[in-house]
Amino acid sequence: MNTIESINLIYRDPEVRGGRPCIVGTDLRVLDIVISKIFAERTPDQLAEDYALSMAEVYAALAYYHCNKAEIDEDIREDFKRSDAIGDKGLVKVQSPGHEDVETVSVRDAMDGLD
Repeated sequence: MNTIESINLIYRDPEVRGGRPCIVGTDLRVLDIVISKIFAERTPDQLAEDYALSMAEVYAALAYYHCNKAEIDEDIREDFKRSDAIGDKGLVKVQSPGHEDVETVSVRDAMDGLD
């Protein structure tokens, strides 16, 4: 008989970050990792260093994203729309923690990357 193993590194709590999926032991949302990966082009090693996470936590967040891509992409779109409403002419600034490089991305261009 096969036993299905589960890696419990992602949680949801309605009291934390609007109930969006986060990495256990943090309030870091899965979508924060995904945004840094896609739009700041950070590697998993860089993400682990940037956010002081283990590689398991980074890959759990990325795996969760791929298993729930439509939902997370919609969360990202909502975040970008909020940024568009309060931002500088529809621009979103993407910066990896601990790094000086800031990339300015058009909200529309960023949302186009979520297919």
